[in-house]
Formats: sequence, structure tokens, C-alpha cells
Amino acid sequence: MRNKLLVMLLLCCAQAGAQQLALWPDGAPGSEARRSESEKVDNTYVSNVHAPSLTVVKANPRHANGAAVIIVPGGGHRMLVFQNEGMVAARSLNRAGVTAFVLKYRLARDQGSGYSVENDAAADLRRAVRWVRAHAADYGIDPHRLGVMGFSAGGELVSLVADNPEPPRAGKPDAIDQLSARPDFQVLVYPGPLGSPAKAVQNAPPAFIVAGSNDKCCMPPALALYQQLVGAGVSAELHLYADTDHAFNMGQRSERLSDVHWPDRLHDWLADSGWLIPHQGQPPQGVPSPAP
Repeated sequence: MRNKLLVMLLLCCAQAGAQQLALWPDGAPGSEARRSESEKVDNTYVSNVHAPSLTVVKANPRHANGAAVIIVPGGGHRMLVFQNEGMVAARSLNRAGVTAFVLKYRLARDQGSGYSVENDAAADLRRAVRWVRAHAADYGIDPHRLGVMGFSAGGELVSLVADNPEPPRAGKPDAIDQLSARPDFQVLVYPGPLGSPAKAVQNAPPAFIVAGSNDKCCMPPALALYQQLVGAGVSAELHLYADTDHAFNMGQRSERLSDVHWPDRLHDWLADSGWLIPHQGQPPQGVPSPAP
């Protein structure tokens, strides 16, 4: 218990020292009636999000390589598992030299919410991709090596953005909206079923997918998306872990060594795919540039 409390304290301190950035200077379209409300924090979970934001977790400058990942925590669209599926994932990516941005998005199933997953929450992730590209130089990031990583409900948003067409946008567009919202690569961690089967898989970015073989909710869509991507000629890697159910996070909630070490397989994939290597502003060889 003492060690668990120490870890919680360290995570909270790390979050407190991180920079949180609003995605829209005047608020997200459709949130006007509630954007003045404060977020609710219960233990390490966040809810009542009406001002979508990114929390920046920079890699150590000594080994930062210019790659970046936007992390999308899960929580059933009712809350955000902000620490275990956000900040912990960010620190893991930092160790590979990747700068991380943890997304707080609007929650379609939060109590009293008037938002939708497909329009509002997915729009927050698309805006996040565009925002990071627009500010890439500020954080020493290569705009052609920007990925998205989603857990469970966050994985649904990743699939909706990376593997499906973008619906008409709400609100008045600004300069950031002119940039592409297509990520360069995608990481789906026990993704939920929304967004599957994909409707634009032929234009999808390379994918790393991981789930537990006992996960009745999210193993089937993970497998189905992998088969779709491979069938469309998109590079994809799938890991299904035996005797593993949902929500193993970054391995810290399991005693199985394979679960504990799955982030190492992600780091291997990032390296093998060339995402950790600077390319002078160009995507890795064989990977097309994102289109607006």
C-alpha cells in the first residue's frame, strides 16, 4: 500500500509539473453552454470535460528524437483513466525519446453529457493532431512522425480518426484546421468496437494493435481491424496475449510477464518502422505524407 501511494504521489506531481494546453482558443465548438464548468477529479480519474486540452510530457532532450504521440485514455466515454492510460503511457514513450501529449476529450456518456463519440470526442482528437502539427517546431517535433495511441474507448477514437472518413466539421475553421488530421501511425490498446469495421482502411496509417485473448469486448474488434488493414495492404502488427482480459494498461495491472513487457514490443515496432529516426522533415521511407 505504501508503495502504491508513493507511485500515485509521484504521478500527481508529474502531472502538476506538465503543461496543459487548450485545443481551441475560444472553446470547442458545441461546448458553449458548459465550457465554464470545472473538470471533476476522482482519485486518478477525470470527468466533466468541456474544454478539450493536451498535457505535454516532453522527452529528455538528451535522447529526444523528434517523434511524438498523442495519447487518448480510455474510460468508457464516461471518464478518463488519466494516469494509468495517460501519464504512465507518456513516461513510457519518453524513455524511447518520444514526446507525448495526453488528450482530455469530451465524454459522450458522462452524466448529463450532450456530446457524441463520433462527432465531438473524435473531433477533439482530430483537432489535437492538427494542433500538434501546427506547433511542431515549438516542441522539437517532426510533423511527419506524429502518432496517436488510444486505450479502450480512446482506441475507438483512434480508429474513428485514423481508419474512417472525417465527417463535416462544426464551427468556424481557423488556420490550424487547414492541416491534416491523419496521424502518421496508430497504436490501439484493447480498442472498443466503435469505428470497426473501418470505412477508409485503404488510406489508414501503419498500426500496432494489442489486446488480451480473453477480452470479449475488445479482442474481436482488434483482430477484425488487423485483418482489414492487412487485407488493404497497410502495415500492421498484432499482439494478443493469452489468459489476459481488458484494461491491463501499460502492464502495471498484470502479474503476467508478457503483459508487463508489452510496451517493449511497442518500442520495438516504433524502432523497426523508422518512427524513432529523424528524417529531415520527411516521413520514413515507403510511408506517404499525410494529406490535408
